[in-house]
Amino acid sequence: MRILIAPDKFRGSLEADEVCNAVEAGILLAYPAAEITAIPLADGGEGTMEILTNLSRGTLVNVSVQDPLGRSVNAQYGLSEDGNTAFLEMAVASGLKLLSREEYNPMKTSTYGTGQLLLDAIEKGVKNIILGIGGSATTDGGIGMAAALGYRFFDRSENLLEPVGGNLSLISRIDSEQVHKGFDSLNVIVACDVTNPLFGKNGAAYIYGPQKGADSEMVELLDKGLKNLADVASKTFGEDVSNVPGSGAAGGLGAGCMWFLNGKLQNGVGIVMEQAGIEKLVQNSDLVITGEGKVDEQTLSGKVVQGLAGICKKYNVPLAVVCGTLLISPEETRSAGITYAVSVLNKPMDLDAAQRNAFTLVKEATFNLVRLFFKQ
Repeated sequence: MRILIAPDKFRGSLEADEVCNAVEAGILLAYPAAEITAIPLADGGEGTMEILTNLSRGTLVNVSVQDPLGRSVNAQYGLSEDGNTAFLEMAVASGLKLLSREEYNPMKTSTYGTGQLLLDAIEKGVKNIILGIGGSATTDGGIGMAAALGYRFFDRSENLLEPVGGNLSLISRIDSEQVHKGFDSLNVIVACDVTNPLFGKNGAAYIYGPQKGADSEMVELLDKGLKNLADVASKTFGEDVSNVPGSGAAGGLGAGCMWFLNGKLQNGVGIVMEQAGIEKLVQNSDLVITGEGKVDEQTLSGKVVQGLAGICKKYNVPLAVVCGTLLISPEETRSAGITYAVSVLNKPMDLDAAQRNAFTLVKEATFNLVRLFFKQ
């Protein structure tokens, strides 16, 4: 029997490749003759860059860039084996994880470091860029990233503005005369899994600003700033993208990528699965086993499990899900196209114990589910 293992990470305990190893160990205990293919997946967020780099047999590139507050930090991106494609995560340069909680302030943070990563890749001659934009510490509409690439932002008095969230409302003119010339044939795909518009009550500032340190007054100022950016950028580039689903992702970086990079927003899971050739692998499998730390309603709207469920349903291949916490009903499981879902927790235990023993728990849960599917 041919079994495809294609999980996401179990956050806090196992990376996706470690989940693959645990699932494979469980399969071989239950069915030693199984023909196994293991492909670690991601939803476009943390870990996506490493997975895409490995799938392309690429290498990691180290670059010194600015963190969200302008300090020097070492960051990495992936470069495919043929040198044509770069895989970037904005979080390694402009992510909330780079700041202490006391430093959270989207009025002062910038995506400039993400632009520096892009610039390094462009100067290496890449033709394609895949950029993940989850986990940002910023609400600057992408002007920091753009500034690193040569865009300049001026106020009404023609003063050059620092590209931070607090200056969005002051922008009167966008200048592109000094923009790097490597954009002409560049294809930019942005991994984006939220659908928020750029501004408004469901926009970048109101929905995500507070978790980045914005109080109610800051949220209102940032929202007005993003609207001002939309007005100026729409006139400059001849297109208003502020209501495109995902334009509000990563503090408006979604919109910034469309305006400043001519980027295209795509579902992160879809990008990873396309790069991995998952559809063909599913088609040639008798069972697909996936999983992630928590399976809940959010899982069923754009995560790895949901993406695989659609493909498995298309080819009538059963899909089994192993997870730490299972929070969907049997009706939701069936409706999602999941054949079998199980929590790895086999007795009462606290979170620390579950995380410490995650490998063994996943292995044992997999053993039990495979015995259900393939009787010997």
